[in-house]
Amino acid sequence: MITPAPIDEFALDVRDLRKEFKGTVAVDGVTMTVPRGEVFGLVGPDGAGKSTLIRMMATVLAPTSGDALVFGRSVRTEAAKVKPRIGYMSQAFSLYRDLTVKENLEFFAELRGVPRKEMASRSAKLLEFSGLTEFAKRQAQFLSGGMKQKLALAATLISEPDLLFLDEPTTGVDPVSRREFWRIISGLHRQGITVFVATPYMDEAERCDEIAFMTQGRIILRDTPAGMKRRVPGRVIEVDVSDYRAAMPIVRALPFSTSVEVSGEHLRVLVSGECENCEAEIRSALEGAGLAVSRIRPAATDLEMAFAALIPTATLPGRDDAEVLAVAE
Repeated sequence: MITPAPIDEFALDVRDLRKEFKGTVAVDGVTMTVPRGEVFGLVGPDGAGKSTLIRMMATVLAPTSGDALVFGRSVRTEAAKVKPRIGYMSQAFSLYRDLTVKENLEFFAELRGVPRKEMASRSAKLLEFSGLTEFAKRQAQFLSGGMKQKLALAATLISEPDLLFLDEPTTGVDPVSRREFWRIISGLHRQGITVFVATPYMDEAERCDEIAFMTQGRIILRDTPAGMKRRVPGRVIEVDVSDYRAAMPIVRALPFSTSVEVSGEHLRVLVSGECENCEAEIRSALEGAGLAVSRIRPAATDLEMAFAALIPTATLPGRDDAEVLAVAE
């Protein structure tokens, strides 16, 4: 006899979730599960439907059809039981500029029903955890962009959620602050909190246990970061050239070139597996166009290349992704 799975075996169990805005499909039948305690990353271009999907799972937006179970509870019919177990940090999370860091935390604690006797201890713990203790009396308007994001995260965590939804939380934040933000997320992961994060940054996606590629309202691929890179056909060549902008169309035109991306001052070229003398042919084409090539070498596949190679570029018939972004985000 098979023992039934516990009701909260998964943090998320999404079942054919769909959202339409005035006849435009923003999320098109997404089905997936996310195990408890995982850091799950959602990657996709603007207009892919990432924010709309998160807002439905966070009970902010009602689905057109389908459902999502959060620890076994339906976002459609049991939202009141879902909300106490989740935290949701949107792209436009609003702090109160005239309130101090500590006052913002106290406000959001009261808003989310934190018992008054626990507010001080939770606030102190979060201030220390996020590195904001010394800024507790500073008004939010005088914080840097990175510190504002950490305060927004602390305010989201004040209710001690089991599942955290983060919608591109580090967009526009400097690289140092992004790393610090992810240090905090790693700490949450070690505490057993499930994190579902949408990110436009591939270095952040690398930090996730699993990632899913989303485009045109659909999840098209899901794997670990390492597994996603193994899916990429062919091999990668890195090229150091005097003018990489001028070099890009030349390399793209080569018959064995399937993708060309800029990485710093280098070109990273994905070439088909049957090409044996790619390096020599790339050098010949570039030098023949008057460009100086200082080095060509094999390189490891990264998620930037995997994203470019595996995400389809065609749009669905009758679908305008810019329109979806405008009404859904």
